[in-house]
Amino acid sequence: MNAPDKQLVTMIGGSGFVGTQLVQQLARQGFRIRVGVRRPDLAGHVRPLGAVGQIQPVQVNVRNFDSVARSVEGADIVVNLAGIAHESGRQRFEAVHTAGAANVARAAAEAGAARLIHLSALGADANSKSGFYVSKAQGDEQVLNIFPKAIIMRPSIVFGSDDRFFNLFGTLARLFPFLPVISAESRFQPVFVGDVAAALAKAAQGEVRSGKIYEIGGPDVETMHELMERVLRVSNRNNILVNVPTRLAKFKAWFMQILPNPWFTVDRIEQYGQDSVVSEAAKSEKRTLEGIGVSPQSMDAILPTYMWRFRKSGQFEQVQSH
Repeated sequence: MNAPDKQLVTMIGGSGFVGTQLVQQLARQGFRIRVGVRRPDLAGHVRPLGAVGQIQPVQVNVRNFDSVARSVEGADIVVNLAGIAHESGRQRFEAVHTAGAANVARAAAEAGAARLIHLSALGADANSKSGFYVSKAQGDEQVLNIFPKAIIMRPSIVFGSDDRFFNLFGTLARLFPFLPVISAESRFQPVFVGDVAAALAKAAQGEVRSGKIYEIGGPDVETMHELMERVLRVSNRNNILVNVPTRLAKFKAWFMQILPNPWFTVDRIEQYGQDSVVSEAAKSEKRTLEGIGVSPQSMDAILPTYMWRFRKSGQFEQVQSH
């Protein structure tokens, strides 16, 4: 489906991991795209993803309503991908995921946008021990209160060549003889970034029911322990898997989280302790990838295309079958 009359999409947080994929998909459909980012001078890589002049980075800070309002002026569709993995300075979970989400929803409503698509997280729960998940749940509630026809997408762990999960544990496997297993029995349903972008693109094109929360997961549900075994298998390493008690993991993360880009934070340990899988209710109500016509790709198909970088001899190392 092509964009009718070259509709304008404002994509807030559109220069990141998911956004870059979505920009490419919407550009191919003929949409005009404003990519809202905090630093437009660092978002030049999105311009070549479309035709000349089709993609324009603009300055947006979701904590500032006026900047959001300017970015969505005249937009037919607003997509909010803004999010942070850890807190630092004024970038707090509540400020970005809750108040920021409310700012985007309000600005989209006041601008008369036809559609609002909001990226959340599978596991969002106002009663979670994780501040990340609490802020996501509260943000989702704000969005639907302000813009009742909004479409909310909640993905599980998102994987792809620039992901923050498999690349992190691949790095740890390369650096140390042991690989930590945190919350070994927690279950996850990793989903390929291209499939998340495909779902968001369908929503932008009006092919998804509005006013609903969609739960986005891949074809495989695995425990944390199974995912760590997968990391070793695909990187052809034989590290010893070590179960790390949650209390000890939090203690170590407490010191790590003061670093600019910490491997772990206390909140991330809390996230790992919580299941992130598609519910039976979402399946029965077709609020899933399959329900909206996207066939999710498996970890088996995608991970070897980039996890080879963690093998001792790189891309051409022959991987033993396990």
